[in-house]
Amino acid sequence: MKILILTQWFDPEPTFKGLLFAKELAARGHEVEVLTGFPNYPGGVVYPGYRIRPWVREKHEGISVLRVALYPSHDNSGIHRVFNYASFAISAAVIGTALIRSPDVMYVYHPPITVGLAASVIGFLRRTPFVYDIQDLWPDTVAASGMMSSSAALRLLGTICKFVYRRANHITVLSSGFKKTLIGRGVSPDKIDVIYNWCDEMAVKSDPERVRKSGAEGRFSVLFAGTMGKAQDLGTVLHAAKICLRSLPRVEFLFIGGGVDRARLERMAEEMQLENVRFLPREPLQNMGRILAGADALLVHLKDDPLFRITIPSKTQAYLAAGKPIIMGVRGDAAELVERSQSGVFCEPGNPESIAKAVKELSSMGSEQLAAMGRNARTFYEKELSVAKGVNRFESVLQAASSKSCSKTT
Repeated sequence: MKILILTQWFDPEPTFKGLLFAKELAARGHEVEVLTGFPNYPGGVVYPGYRIRPWVREKHEGISVLRVALYPSHDNSGIHRVFNYASFAISAAVIGTALIRSPDVMYVYHPPITVGLAASVIGFLRRTPFVYDIQDLWPDTVAASGMMSSSAALRLLGTICKFVYRRANHITVLSSGFKKTLIGRGVSPDKIDVIYNWCDEMAVKSDPERVRKSGAEGRFSVLFAGTMGKAQDLGTVLHAAKICLRSLPRVEFLFIGGGVDRARLERMAEEMQLENVRFLPREPLQNMGRILAGADALLVHLKDDPLFRITIPSKTQAYLAAGKPIIMGVRGDAAELVERSQSGVFCEPGNPESIAKAVKELSSMGSEQLAAMGRNARTFYEKELSVAKGVNRFESVLQAASSKSCSKTT
């Protein structure tokens, strides 16, 4: 098949449905092209070596990439986000339609929903079916993150979502909870497949001979790795650290990653005099395997919102693949994965006492019990969530969408 990957974010930006996905499809004999923007996520600043132009073609490890202009931004301003999303959608729809090679099928990565509008235009003008991969439920996520609060604007987003869902030939989602929600919004169950996300397996792979302990020697380190935003509600974790400072002096909390809330959290930790909290310098993605392996436990946390009960944060897969015990501070589908894999413990999101209790439970376990949890995590990932498993399913869905389109035109 000739497959077009339409995504606003692509390597060198951090994204697990980027170059890795494209290379896996190409390795199976498919001709893959990527339509994306100029890299600026997560900082909102165009990466070194790039400058905004109407378009540019390049090659990434054998994958053809067409980049089109956008307004670079990723801050707390809702207006700036709208400009960022809308500018890429317009460029992709206008410039992309004119310059892409004729594909048999499109894979479209959501968010944002504006990419779905671009896909609808390209699909109509190029008569190309598209598979819409929903990683965030809109407008739910927009409302939960605080990016937009206007009820009229949220209703408009909901209308746009329904339009894109109708235009898509098929929809994939990351959890069964997402599927149930979309069915409740009128999408046919036959149109939706649940395909679990994977992680960048090379990035989380660690060489046992080169593992360096992330925390201080003699301490039990709990690591949070990833985006630090409002949705993660990490202020609650700092309050849990305050409890542990008194009751579990051997425990320390480590934070690594970027995000709009990192600076505030660092100030908060300093004001609370949390001697058991450290914010580690940002590291390249290829170092994450060593960093994850160097922690004693890995923390997932999102604020207690009904939306997040049907969400599986992408770090969950990376943590499982890293083979370390997990503290899961998310209800619902994500907690179910940890329970099924017997790879960690659950804590109530938004509850510092519950987080501290979960930390105490893990830090009190023996090394063999912790190692068994880590082995369970890795085994479950390989059997259920690996790149090979996921790409197999996407390949089948893309082939089916392409075949249905061909049968309609013949």
